[in-house]
Amino acid sequence: MAEVKINPVTLDIVKDSLIAVSNEVFYAFARTSMSPIIYETLDYASGIADVDGRLLTQGNGACGFIGLIAPMIQEIIHKYGKENMHPGDVYLINDPYLGGGTHLSDIGMVMPVFYGEELIAFIGNKAHWSDVGGMAAGSFTTDSQDVFQEGLRFSGVKLLDQGEICKPLLEMIKSNVRFPETSEGDMWGQIASLRTGYKRIGELCEKYTVEVVKESMKRLLEQGAKIAYNRIKELPKGSWEMEEFMDDDGYGNLVRVKVKITITEDEFIADFTGSSPQVASPINTGYSSLCAGVKVIYMSILGPELAVNDGVFEPMRIFAEDGSIMRCHAPAPTSCYFESMIYASDVVWKALAPVFPEALGAGHMLSVCSVVLAGTKQGSGEPFLIVEPTGGGWGASDGKDGEVGQFCVGDGETYNVPVEMAENRYGIMIDEYSLHTDGMGAGKYRGGSGAVRSYRAMTDGQLFTASFGRNKFPAWGAAGGKDGSYNYFEFHNADGSKEGPMGIVARHVMNKDDVVYMVTCTGGGYGNPLERDPELVAWDVKNEYISIRQAEEDYGVIVDADTFEVKGLTDARK
Repeated sequence: MAEVKINPVTLDIVKDSLIAVSNEVFYAFARTSMSPIIYETLDYASGIADVDGRLLTQGNGACGFIGLIAPMIQEIIHKYGKENMHPGDVYLINDPYLGGGTHLSDIGMVMPVFYGEELIAFIGNKAHWSDVGGMAAGSFTTDSQDVFQEGLRFSGVKLLDQGEICKPLLEMIKSNVRFPETSEGDMWGQIASLRTGYKRIGELCEKYTVEVVKESMKRLLEQGAKIAYNRIKELPKGSWEMEEFMDDDGYGNLVRVKVKITITEDEFIADFTGSSPQVASPINTGYSSLCAGVKVIYMSILGPELAVNDGVFEPMRIFAEDGSIMRCHAPAPTSCYFESMIYASDVVWKALAPVFPEALGAGHMLSVCSVVLAGTKQGSGEPFLIVEPTGGGWGASDGKDGEVGQFCVGDGETYNVPVEMAENRYGIMIDEYSLHTDGMGAGKYRGGSGAVRSYRAMTDGQLFTASFGRNKFPAWGAAGGKDGSYNYFEFHNADGSKEGPMGIVARHVMNKDDVVYMVTCTGGGYGNPLERDPELVAWDVKNEYISIRQAEEDYGVIVDADTFEVKGLTDARK
């Protein structure tokens, strides 16, 4: 067939329309779901891929998921074959060892898009369901020892066949989750959002012809690849290595994360050879999620303003040993896969921060700081389940203080559940929700504040599970800046006793008026603290970002305790 001629204006119109479709798919799910982790937290993502499963456009949401949409679709194509697909089909996949896998709680759905009888594209979304069965409420936990304890595992199954639900599969799901109505509601919301995208792509084909839409898809990928290769050519060339240790594997053993980054004229290579073997605790990650973690940093240095598609990722090469913490295989548990995934992002980040100071600042909170709390509501006795991330401090960068109370790299546009919603829906009272400033990374530009969030149990027998990585190794400073602090939580019990600080716990029993006090770290500082503007130091003291003592010891600035004016400078500053 002769090449379709498309003028640049039409290409841009169709390109922007496809981006708009991705965003509509995203928001359609938020408005039809039943779980706060979806409609409040926005712990999901969506994207459109071409007929070969290559990502074309993305919606908003967890950017770590965006890197998983394409491999998830490609896995379904490989398993079923495009020739065996029909309009109205929807496939379900959450296997952590296959393309697009993370942990079992993240349910992926794939819908082939037809125009007439022709398969022209795919739509995919991936969302965290509050519960998918397994040994613990919320499904992901910190003490699972194999994947079979973590819930239902779907290695690519057909959920809808030409628009008709597979009733036995639906009944199996509802019989194995703790909140069947909520899970089914989220499932139909996910399907509804896919159908929205299907309809909109069909409308584009009607308006511009299917040939123009297909050629625009092709051009999008070609354009993305061209830009990426041009940017790669402009980057510094060489190899950089970094080795860090995760806090532990849940049994007191340190876990090595090692990477060698190589940038050539036409490749960006991340080699994780030498990282620790997979472990018996659920901090393992699969290859797809490893790639997703690296993609976040790759985009940071290549240009965060670039449209994200698989053309842009064409120069990337990522390696990891099979059976390692970064490329685990069955039956390794993966409930808390995000810990190793984000550590992978962090070692690439730390290795390249001196090379790309304009793009990569100091270290941040690193962990999702995930919380699962299950129990019954006061008064009604109805069961509830909290599944949520926790915000923390980000590191400073060249020319800018660190961000305050943001979620970790890879979480993108996620949020926590608002206080009013949490207290209304769950059996808790939120005693405190404030900024954590102690130990803020000092620097010419200071690290951002973490957060304090404390939950008071309103009933007996509530079960608290959490994974707060970066509880032993602080957020690192850069370019002479000082380290930030740590993530941790404590239990302040009704009888006056305390437990903690700690970073990992599984199903800790909280009774009425027990409080879990959760603290996320401050970000690392950037640059010599003695070079910070004294007036900014005084402003930080006045607004309680740092103490008078820290102003003097770290910054060499003496601040008046009453007026908060600069009284003088220490000898170190002079």
